[in-house]
Formats: sequence, structure tokens, C-alpha cells
Amino acid sequence: MAEQRKNKRTKMVLPVKVSISGATHLAHTFDLTYVGARIGGLHAELKADQVVSLQRGSKKANFRVVWVQQISPNEVQAGVQAVDMQSNFWGVDLSEQEKEGRNVEALMSLMSAKKA
Repeated sequence: MAEQRKNKRTKMVLPVKVSISGATHLAHTFDLTYVGARIGGLHAELKADQVVSLQRGSKKANFRVVWVQQISPNEVQAGVQAVDMQSNFWGVDLSEQEKEGRNVEALMSLMSAKKA
């Protein structure tokens, strides 16, 4: 059975700087959502649940590593999710995804309130 994603992905390659324990590494995105991304080209060790800082242009934000996959001995890909949401962090219009995400969150809140 196919996995159901909470947020629609947009395939887009954007350069990012990833700060891990004070060291900065260059990487890029593969997929974006308004709450996170899949990043690759990273030549550093990452662990799930680790918080890293991503920089895109002049914007910086903290992201939690959700998953890590070793691509080669020196390269990893990782799924990251924003710790604190920032408007237009990626510099591209993902507003439709943001609206859809807010609608789902509101519906889930309403449904859980009715159960209580």
C-alpha cells in the first residue's frame, strides 16, 4: 500500500547551507513542502531527531532531521521538517500547499475536539 503524505511535494533543486554543530556544509534540495524538504549532496553525518540550521539566501531556520539515508560512503540524503514555520523560507510560492496543510490541520483539530 502506498504511503499517504501529509503534504504535497514539489520537485525543486535549490542550493542551501546546512549548519551542523557549528560547521557549515553546502547541500541542495530535491523536494520541497511548505514545512520541510528532502536534502542531498550533504557530506556530513546526520542523525534522526537532530536539529540543524538551514540557510537559503538571507533566511535561516531550524529544521529537525526526520530520516537519513546513506547514499555513498561520503554522502547522505535527509528529510527535514521546520521547527518553526517561516513564511516563504524557500523563496518560491508554495502557498497552495500551505493552505491545504492548514485546512487539514483545522479539520483534524475539529475532529479530535468532537471525540472529546
